[in-house]
Amino acid sequence: MNDTGMPTAIWQGRATLGEGPLWSARRQRLFFVDIRGNRIIACGPTGADATEWAMPTGPCWLIEHETDDTFLVGLQRAIVTVRLEPGQPAEIGAPLPWPDALPDGMRLNDAKATPDGGVYFGTMDNDEAEASGVLHHLAPDGVITRLDSGYTVTNGPAISPDGRTVYHTDSPERTIYAFDRAEAAGLSAKRVHIRIPETDGYPDGMTCDAEGGLWVCHWDGGRVSRFTPDGRLDRSIALPASRVTSCVFFGDTLDRLAITTAAFERPDEPLAGALFVVDPGTRGLPAHRHGLAA
Repeated sequence: MNDTGMPTAIWQGRATLGEGPLWSARRQRLFFVDIRGNRIIACGPTGADATEWAMPTGPCWLIEHETDDTFLVGLQRAIVTVRLEPGQPAEIGAPLPWPDALPDGMRLNDAKATPDGGVYFGTMDNDEAEASGVLHHLAPDGVITRLDSGYTVTNGPAISPDGRTVYHTDSPERTIYAFDRAEAAGLSAKRVHIRIPETDGYPDGMTCDAEGGLWVCHWDGGRVSRFTPDGRLDRSIALPASRVTSCVFFGDTLDRLAITTAAFERPDEPLAGALFVVDPGTRGLPAHRHGLAA
């Protein structure tokens, strides 16, 4: 295991629960959410020109539309279309229809767009006590399908460069699963891909690089690690914050890694909740965008 790069905090606004980083190439901006802070935050690639938007409930993730200037945002109990303009309040649309709406005590958590313009997203018990979480697929036509269940805290997901493998995590189980992806709305051949040792914290958000490596953030582990496509630990980057939550490649050549963290229950960590950037030693992939009708 080799340490790579030195992390730099480019935004130090102490997100209570920073998550869901997104690089918008067309806006040249990094976006991320603060779930417990009820806000969406954006800044330039060096941290300059930071701005934020208050949300009615905690946003869990945001994904760009493939053609227009809106985002799809997962709030705690609804999925909405949002327009974000600097200096203006967030313009929030009506919730997407969801016939199997969330039971009380459940909320959304973590998502990624798919190569075909859909979205994989997870739901979970807000108290993180019951294994009632579900991995869903939201198709471009708005149909939501349950794909897998039995999660306490759904995290990830991530998609391999060829689009044929999906990774998804149950954080309290310290387990990252892999699935075969043959069709947009279907997954098969679920298997254990990686188990994180207790000494390394809990696997949280993750993303794939262009070589198929899986970059995993460690909640209560203070690091982000790269695993090879066959699940072997390749390298690790330590951060000056213990609750590392998610990451995304960014920049003109996608050769930088932005990493979100959480200040929740970490008052003695000065940089907890900061947005960090690091040279990861590899390049990423452009983020997929969703294709739902606006």
